[in-house]
Amino acid sequence: MSGGAARRYVAAALGRARARGPPPLWEPPPARHLRALGTGGAAALSPPPPLLLLLPPRRHLSSRNRPEGKVLETVGVFETPKQHGKYETGQLFLHSVFGYRGIVLFPWQARLYDRDVASPVTEKSENVAGHGSKEVKGKTHTYYQVLIDARDCPHISQRSQTEAVTFLANHDDSRALYAIPGLDYVSHEDILPYSSTDQVPIQHELFERFLMYDQTKVPPFVARDTLCAWQEKNHPWLELSDVHRETTENIRVTVIPFYMGMREAQNSHVYWWRYCIRLENLDSEVVQLRERHWRIFSLSGTLETVRGRGVVGREPVLSKEQPAFQYSSHVSLQASSGHMWGTFRFERPDGSHFDVRIPPFSLESNKDEKTPPSGLHW
Repeated sequence: MSGGAARRYVAAALGRARARGPPPLWEPPPARHLRALGTGGAAALSPPPPLLLLLPPRRHLSSRNRPEGKVLETVGVFETPKQHGKYETGQLFLHSVFGYRGIVLFPWQARLYDRDVASPVTEKSENVAGHGSKEVKGKTHTYYQVLIDARDCPHISQRSQTEAVTFLANHDDSRALYAIPGLDYVSHEDILPYSSTDQVPIQHELFERFLMYDQTKVPPFVARDTLCAWQEKNHPWLELSDVHRETTENIRVTVIPFYMGMREAQNSHVYWWRYCIRLENLDSEVVQLRERHWRIFSLSGTLETVRGRGVVGREPVLSKEQPAFQYSSHVSLQASSGHMWGTFRFERPDGSHFDVRIPPFSLESNKDEKTPPSGLHW
């Protein structure tokens, strides 16, 4: 990597991380999460820049004379982000929006329906009753199933749920939901890849069950048979197939629906879905989410309206320093399919309000539905 290219790469990585949010291990006031050494000359920047994170000190280190008892430590070396292709199982990365460390388990190929992109040729109609939305064309896009470093979970919990991946276990309680902590879905462009010589660079209870170190491989973490078996067994409720995105007043809403399975309740069938939503402020103006307004249409012919304060008990503030918020929720229908759409109401600093459209998305049950998992046994 030439000195000029390295400088541009470091500047881009730093700028992206600073613009999109605070680091996982450094609280406001704003501070630099990523730092590159040797920025004084091209020769010093010839190797890839190191990734430095502000971490709690190790027990044998004295925290004397260190602010808040933290120390800057090297955790890896940045790699150039891939513009084409996909990342492999075992790729270490820093999330460019939420700032946590993670590792790729495996990729998913999804259809992204982006209402911000004009489609001269329509491939799929999303014209949901009552919403009046335009038709959009789906585009193949890569997402990744990843593990989140447990050390970073407490620092992102106000911005992103770390137990968002839920499933219906095959038990008698038809309404029981189970969650796996520290799993996430990450879009290709949100990955800032890095490498590490640490044989256990990510702290997660599933890391050593799913992955093993092999220094002859690149990346040097390869899938164990347990990871392959887990993916094969549980893909019906893990796999994402459609992603929907729309921007209103510089607030971008991304929705990913997942079918979770069907249960019998009171002599009828109840179909369950979960949906993950990311709200992102693309502007510098501070806004706060105040209300949600959902419309839920079922194939059985019912149309339900749901209004409420905030989402998942919160009214998140989206600012330049903290631009994004991500959460998941659930919905059930007494029909095998339906649609959802609606609006989020935001408030500006001057007290004025505006509504942000939630892109309409389908709730479809899997035709080749399999038995829900009975539990997480490896």
